[in-house]
Amino acid sequence: MRLLVVEDEAKTGSYLRQGLSEAGFVVTLANNGLDGHHLAMTEHFDLIILDVMLPDVDGWRILQALRQAGKQVPVLFLTARDSIEDRVKGLELGADDYLVKPFAFSELLARVRTLLRRSSVPTQSDLIRIADLVLDLPRRRASRAGRKITLTQKEFSLLELLARRQGEVLPRSLIASQVWDMNFDSDTNVIDVAIRRLRAKIDDDFTPKLIHTVRGMGYKLDEEQDDSH
Repeated sequence: MRLLVVEDEAKTGSYLRQGLSEAGFVVTLANNGLDGHHLAMTEHFDLIILDVMLPDVDGWRILQALRQAGKQVPVLFLTARDSIEDRVKGLELGADDYLVKPFAFSELLARVRTLLRRSSVPTQSDLIRIADLVLDLPRRRASRAGRKITLTQKEFSLLELLARRQGEVLPRSLIASQVWDMNFDSDTNVIDVAIRRLRAKIDDDFTPKLIHTVRGMGYKLDEEQDDSH
C-alpha cells in the first residue's frame, strides 16, 4: 500500500520512510508542504502522514484542500503541539488521527494499520487484478490462476508498485527509490536481480507473461504481449 509522508525534519522523515518501508509499505517522502500538497492532490495514496508545522504550506491547509477536493484518503497528523485546541482543529478539518512528537514508531505503525483497516471501502478495492494475477493488498498476498505465490515483503512491494502503474514503464531509479529507499547506482544490479526473482515466481509457470523488460528504459507489468521480455 502506498503512503505519503510529509515531514520537513530530515531525520524524522528518513526514519519514517525507512521504518514504514521495512514494514512493507511503498513510501513517498515530501520534505516540504508545497511538494506534499502537490503529491497529495495529484497521486493516489492509501494514507497520508502529515506534519502540521511545515515552513511553506502548513498541514492544516493541505488537509483542508484535500477535503474540499472531496479526497477522503486517511490523514494522520504529526505535531509537536499537544494542545486540545490543536487536536480539535485537526479533527474538525477532517484528520483521522493525531500523534504528538516524540512518538514510538510501534505506536505510529499500529495507528497506520488501524486507519488503513478502517478506510477500506468498496470504491477503493483491496484487490488488484491483472489477467489471472490477484494482489490482496491488506493481507499482502498474491496468487496467479488460483495458486498462492509466496513473496518476500520487498517482492510484494515491487509487484504492487508495478501493478498499480500497469502498462507504465518504470525506470530503475524510480523502483530503487520507491521500493528500496535508495538512490539508483548504475553499478549495482539489485533491481535486475529482484525483477528476475519476481519474474520466476510470477511468470515462469504461467501465461501470458506479465513482467516485461523495456530495453534501455526499465520494466513494466502488463497483460499485453510484446517482444521486449
